[in-house]
Amino acid sequence: MASDMDDLVKLTHGAGGTVMESLLKQLFIGGFSMRHALDGVGIDALDDGASIVVDGREVVVTMDGHTVDPIFFPGGDLGRLAISGAVNDTSVMGARPVAILDSIIVEEGYKVADLKRLVNSMDETAWEAGVAVIGGDFKVMPRGHIDNVVISTCGIGVLEGGRVLDSGSKPGDKVLVTGTVGDHGIALMSAREGLAFETELESDVAPIWSTIRVALETGEVDAMKDPTRGGLSAALNDIAAKSGVSIWLEENRIPIKNSVRAASEMLGLDPYEVTCEGKAVMCVGTKYAEDVLDAIKGTKYGKEAKIIGEVRSDRPGFVLLKTMVGGTRILRKPLGESIPRVC
Repeated sequence: MASDMDDLVKLTHGAGGTVMESLLKQLFIGGFSMRHALDGVGIDALDDGASIVVDGREVVVTMDGHTVDPIFFPGGDLGRLAISGAVNDTSVMGARPVAILDSIIVEEGYKVADLKRLVNSMDETAWEAGVAVIGGDFKVMPRGHIDNVVISTCGIGVLEGGRVLDSGSKPGDKVLVTGTVGDHGIALMSAREGLAFETELESDVAPIWSTIRVALETGEVDAMKDPTRGGLSAALNDIAAKSGVSIWLEENRIPIKNSVRAASEMLGLDPYEVTCEGKAVMCVGTKYAEDVLDAIKGTKYGKEAKIIGEVRSDRPGFVLLKTMVGGTRILRKPLGESIPRVC
């Protein structure tokens, strides 16, 4: 009988859910013999990035490839997405982002004017986040060998306090999200499908270090993650599984825009499983939770932040949702991202 490793690579293998996790563990984590360097966080942590310790300073490094469709979308573009992704993956590990390297691969025949728009967007986003673009690579592929443009970014950050890992959540923590969920994926899917709503759907793509910084400075943030592929469901299931805790959510507290909820219902999508690109979920010590929430609400990208649940010790590894009608259901990690090519 053929194993998973004998199958062809499918879109679900890169979609951030359980199928991708299985492939990563078999092929990559199992495939590399040396997985840690200089007392840092290694690949087997499957966190948002890795780290190395140099002369007593811990440096966080992240890597991500971006192949979004369409390249220019409501609320952003591929360039803003690439920089924001690097900044946010660095930030949710507790590190101050300082620099980015990029790799840009372009299809032969792509418009130079559009490429310039992307570079300008990358520059504006990096400036907003306070990070320098210090190096990179540029290549051109023959027509038909790549779909327009792919941008990969390497983010570099410096830990000025303790590292924040997916595995750090503790019973008693409050669960906080920095804003509405599902905005990015639903905005892209609605644009592809030509759907129109009274309120225009826009991506939330943004570099959110300024929001995360005030949370770290205000209180005890035990675990943190940006809910990209697989959305809120995937992010919280990762934290629950790695921390050996359960997470209990209250549905009426989770912020979702009415337009996102309506589009999700029309498209048959679960907004909890849809990619965000300008949000973070945090597990914060009870003593500090309200102060952290107030601090986040005072930032540009945290005005709609909410405490949406709590962490418990019973039923470890599960995320449970108290519904608006009074029942409780398990919020499972999705098999993959329900909308392809959103990040």
